[in-house]
Amino acid sequence: MVGRRTTTAAKTAPAKTSSAKGSAKKKVEPQDAMPESFPTGSGAPSNDPRALEKALGARVRQLRRQQDLSVADLAGAAGLSTGMLSKIENGQISASLTSIHSLALALNVPISSLFALAEERQDCSYVGAGQGVKIERRGTKSGHIYQLLGHLVSGDLVVEPYLITLAEDAVPYTSFSHSGTELIYMLEGEMTYRHGDRRYELSSGDTMLFDSQAQHGPESMGQGLIRYLSIIAYARNGSGHGS
Repeated sequence: MVGRRTTTAAKTAPAKTSSAKGSAKKKVEPQDAMPESFPTGSGAPSNDPRALEKALGARVRQLRRQQDLSVADLAGAAGLSTGMLSKIENGQISASLTSIHSLALALNVPISSLFALAEERQDCSYVGAGQGVKIERRGTKSGHIYQLLGHLVSGDLVVEPYLITLAEDAVPYTSFSHSGTELIYMLEGEMTYRHGDRRYELSSGDTMLFDSQAQHGPESMGQGLIRYLSIIAYARNGSGHGS
């Protein structure tokens, strides 16, 4: 694409006193001293359990420096505390999709760009229950609610899974069109879905797989809430953001 965005700076632990000889040295954690390169030099998967976090952090720092932004500048633009951003850049925490999405917006780059240093090594995307990132798409104004459930880049293939909810006041929209292939799996409710000049009656458990360059979308909806999964796969140089 979710944990709530953290905006509160980490609490400072009270200073400890020591009876040892000499004054205690203050531990300084540099915020801007990590190398910009990914820690694994080869294309093989890293055994480091925080390899992905480190790659993401290195990429965020790289883009921040390229745009001549300080840690405070980027943190403010992304709605994060400087402490949180420092931990992300140092690979010390697993950033939520909300934080990643906010950083991508603040840096004015696609979310996938933040994984540029790890894309050949990343083969898993995890999102906890109810943590999908709400995304605006062309159908948003028609009452179609989109939640991005992850984002995976594997070689030249990009995969984007969405949970789409059609509220009771949603209106039909059959003009979606984008590159790639799309799979729809109905979770709840009933609707008539149009693809090209054909119509399909869908209910819970039904599946559609189609070329998404043809115009498509819900043509009519039954009573009550409608929820379905939409998984879009497209070439990296294409665009799968039409739905």
